[in-house]
Amino acid sequence: MTQLDDHAPDPAETRRVLLLAHTGRAEAREVARAFVESLSGHGVHVRLMSQEAADLDLVPDRDGLLVEVVDGEPDAGHGCELAVVIGGDGTILRAAEITHDSGTPVLGINLGHVGFLAEAEVDAVDTTIQAIVDRRYTTDDRLTLDVRVTQDGEVVWRSFALNEASVEKAARERMLEVVLEIDDRPLSRWGCDGVVCATPTGSTAYSFSAGGPVVWPGVEAVTVVPLSAHALFARPLVVAPTSVVAIEVLTRSDGAGVLWCDGRRTVDLPPGARIEVRSGATPVRLVRLHQAPFTDRLVAKFDLPVAGWRGAGERRRREGDPR
Repeated sequence: MTQLDDHAPDPAETRRVLLLAHTGRAEAREVARAFVESLSGHGVHVRLMSQEAADLDLVPDRDGLLVEVVDGEPDAGHGCELAVVIGGDGTILRAAEITHDSGTPVLGINLGHVGFLAEAEVDAVDTTIQAIVDRRYTTDDRLTLDVRVTQDGEVVWRSFALNEASVEKAARERMLEVVLEIDDRPLSRWGCDGVVCATPTGSTAYSFSAGGPVVWPGVEAVTVVPLSAHALFARPLVVAPTSVVAIEVLTRSDGAGVLWCDGRRTVDLPPGARIEVRSGATPVRLVRLHQAPFTDRLVAKFDLPVAGWRGAGERRRREGDPR
């Protein structure tokens, strides 16, 4: 975790925040406008994508709002101290894609169902804005995956993933036959619906629903979870961050596959395609407003039953002990 510098900002410095919102939802549009108005009132410029600015009916130099509009996603995060995302985990994953090259930290405001990637809930908008203005936040570097696809020894596609890279069968009626390799050594061959390779951040997403383990964010590891594999040895695996996971679609397989990265970027996988997954060189930076343990986040996000617990931590909280 990286603590942001809390020195007094240069008065001449122009502060910029990228704002991304799920503008198809009325609540998200309302919250986004509140952010623009409040941050502008504190002298913070708000950068918007052109389509979202239109959806919010916000234009530069109108009504005294400090609004900037950009057309393209690749450079949207450059020069911004953070990206505020208003929506669910899907919107946050979009923000991670936009800001990946610039390294702009991402702060999620949850409007979704679970919002596991989000740091703040929609009912805490005022305190979240004040934390941004006062720069009272930290950043947490999250492991990413570098994913590449080769065909006949030639790299034909590359991408990254914050949550997971999932190899899936392309047709419902046909099984996908693959060989799994770890560090250039074959481990097992399966007929399956697919294979999910996940980061610790993604361990509570697709990997979790497929029966994979929950991995604490501080653990640097990659999980490999087979999907409905017809094999005796098809258990979830946890491999080192230095390992290279390879999934090869067998040439004799009748079924083709498809690769998804974070459910957003995709490529078809014909028989013979080879997918290599390794730890990425560039992390995604998530903003943290609170220092709550990951255990508490699990309990809160999944509404886990802990009522009646009388452990040491609960006793300390009742007695006001901050430890």
